[in-house]
Amino acid sequence: MANDRMMAQVCEKRGFFAALDQSGGSTPGGLRLYGVPDSAYSDDVGMFKLIHEMRMRIITAPAFTGDRIIGEILFEATIDGQAEGKPVPAFLWEERGVVTFLKVDKGLHPEADGVQLMKPVPGLDAVLERAATLGIFGTKMRSVIHRNSPTGIAAIVKQQFELSAQIESHGLMPILEAEVLITCPDKASAEATLCSELSKGLDALPSSSRVMLKLTLPEVADFYRPLIEHPRVARVVALSGGYSRSAACERLASNQGMVGSFSRALINDLRKPMSDNQFNAALEAAVEEIYRASVEKI
Repeated sequence: MANDRMMAQVCEKRGFFAALDQSGGSTPGGLRLYGVPDSAYSDDVGMFKLIHEMRMRIITAPAFTGDRIIGEILFEATIDGQAEGKPVPAFLWEERGVVTFLKVDKGLHPEADGVQLMKPVPGLDAVLERAATLGIFGTKMRSVIHRNSPTGIAAIVKQQFELSAQIESHGLMPILEAEVLITCPDKASAEATLCSELSKGLDALPSSSRVMLKLTLPEVADFYRPLIEHPRVARVVALSGGYSRSAACERLASNQGMVGSFSRALINDLRKPMSDNQFNAALEAAVEEIYRASVEKI
């Protein structure tokens, strides 16, 4: 079954995950970086059309295959699009050998108690049903930690596990993302609190549950090893978090068992005016660097 092959790839394959799930708030910045000014569109429809074109250029490039990319995280609007005549999730799996995940959160509340909890996710069951129908393997949802607040971090983890149970009930693999900002003044302490709370949440899961974790690259190498080795964890992936690609890859290579799930660090050198040869060469360089950091550890 395709789902069994996807599970094996997600849990065991050497490589990394691509994160192309910029949503409304982060899309204008992503387009500016790509060389598309705000004046190029007048509304959200035009904005998402341009970001979709950028994503299609990436996923149809020669470097974007399952040889080095295990999975891709998509924004909801992307899953309704087409790539070379196929729905995007089908294209990625059938033509590229890349497993797809869907970003399901609807953004963040303002900071309170040192963290940003997720906003409510209305209609989540319907979204999950549609994702399963399209052959999407899993989901991702993001929360943010600004400082080491034990009560705030506990609230984030509680919310993440509550939603993950709903996601698992639809047969999908949840990625729980609790991002400790790299600007956090007590980042190492916040990571210790987060690791403790995640461990308690994982211990409470039924034996049939499997989840993934997406975490900021830690201050202490191999700090998340207990989570990586937990029997309820399919994989722990690292977000680049605003580090440059070289800095993120240097940190990633020092963390055994952790693979990349980069966004900005993956697409940072890509520009709309590039020729196809220039674009493909820039993407190839990024894919290879992140792949090496994911599989060749120090």
